[in-house]
Amino acid sequence: MVKNYSLQELPAIAKEIIKTAKHKVLLFYGEMGVGKTTLIKEIVSQLGSSDTVSSPTFSLINEYHTANDKKIYHFDFYRINNENEALDIGVEEYFYSDCWCLAEWPEKVKNLVPLNSVTITIISNSDQLRTIELRNNG
Repeated sequence: MVKNYSLQELPAIAKEIIKTAKHKVLLFYGEMGVGKTTLIKEIVSQLGSSDTVSSPTFSLINEYHTANDKKIYHFDFYRINNENEALDIGVEEYFYSDCWCLAEWPEKVKNLVPLNSVTITIISNSDQLRTIELRNNG
C-alpha cells in the first residue's frame, strides 16, 4: 500500500493500516518530525484506547490499554546507543507477546525486530501531504 494523505485523513489511514497489517509489530521509519508519533496516536485510538499517547523517547516504552483491556506497546529507540539497551528492557518479550507493538526508529534495533512485522515508511512532501508506504514482512 502506498498513499498520500493529509492530517485530516489520518483516522482513515490508521484504520486502513490496522486492516491491512498482517502482523501486530509495526515498524515506523521516517525522518525526525515526519509524523510517526502523530500516526501512532491515531492507530492507538483506532485500536480502542483512550490513553494519552506520547513518544517514549526517554523511557523507551509506553504501555496503553484498550477498552477491552488489551495492551498496546509503543517504543521509541531513537536515544539508544546499542541493541543491548533494548534487550535490557525485554524488547523480545514484547515483540512476541501477541500485543500490538508500535516501534519508532526500529533501524536502531534491526537485529531484534521480528521477521513477521509490518514496515511503515513515512515521507514528508512539499505540499503538507505525507506519503506512506506499508509493507507486510514475513
